[in-house]
Amino acid sequence: MKKITMQDVAVKAGVSKSTVSQYINNRYEFMAEPTRIRIQEAIRELGYIPNFVAKSLKQKKSSTIGVIVANILHTFSTEIIRAIEDACEESQFHMFVCNADDNPEKERAYISMLLAKQVDGLIIFPTADNMCLYEELKRSNFPVVFVDRKVEQPIYPTLMLNNERAAEIAVRELLKKGHNKIGAVSMSITQNVSPRVERLTGFKKTLTENGITPNGNWITTEERKEIVPALEKLWEQEDRPEAFFATNDLSLIELLKFLRKKKLQIGKDVSVIAVDDSDFLEIAATPISAIKQPTFQIGKDAAERLFNLIAEEKIEDSYDIRRYDPVLVERESVQVLGEKNNARSI
Repeated sequence: MKKITMQDVAVKAGVSKSTVSQYINNRYEFMAEPTRIRIQEAIRELGYIPNFVAKSLKQKKSSTIGVIVANILHTFSTEIIRAIEDACEESQFHMFVCNADDNPEKERAYISMLLAKQVDGLIIFPTADNMCLYEELKRSNFPVVFVDRKVEQPIYPTLMLNNERAAEIAVRELLKKGHNKIGAVSMSITQNVSPRVERLTGFKKTLTENGITPNGNWITTEERKEIVPALEKLWEQEDRPEAFFATNDLSLIELLKFLRKKKLQIGKDVSVIAVDDSDFLEIAATPISAIKQPTFQIGKDAAERLFNLIAEEKIEDSYDIRRYDPVLVERESVQVLGEKNNARSI
């Protein structure tokens, strides 16, 4: 099959090849509307596919960005990806999405792959141990925006939740309902993932400020598959929490598995609140209170910040971390202590 060329489109539309090139490169503000329509129809009828690689080599721009999320299983991650996609569509960018699986080596491989594809910039949910690579990108004046997690030095714009504030809101909600024996469930903090560490810091700080000494035995920080076994050991103790704070959606899922296994009723036997909201929390048998992140705003802002860096072509020495305010979504999983009305099974 003969490959359709730009010249073929030009002949079909009755215009010059340079006019077709201007159309493909979105430079048609001075192009007559009938001309634009003829070129558009010629491209559609012939099935012409522009060579964006050749275009990017000529312009030194590919109109593509890479997004590397730490863990795509998080509702938080998928919502931010969707917001970035919307912003890309509006600004006529394309995007590649990669899942690093919280693995620094995998993240490095994806960064190399995306650079080979000549992306114009990266949005990264940074994992641990890649600071040297980030610094190398910075020395190359390559545009990057960090989301959700901070690195050792603020060498790039960073957008993330006010995590300590999120934990404070959650703990105060439990305290307000009369709960003083509060446990926490988190994914592992061995790699010092900043949202997890900050939320646990906020958890302990808020308890202490309210005259309660945090019980280290009631704070579970494990890899996901080890959370349920750790909670089972906790439940063997005579002194147990009466409420739980889950630091994200995945740790909440493991907590719910444990509660179901033990046939414990949310709102009756134990109260639950978590960071990260999602539709399933609202439709659970006992709807679960959550600390909601403004995910779509974060994604939109991250994309727009990256587009600005790409246009500026000069990366500053350092940047402030932009923090977003969390919002409490009250549901039925946090009951007034001793209140057993309307409690239901998980």
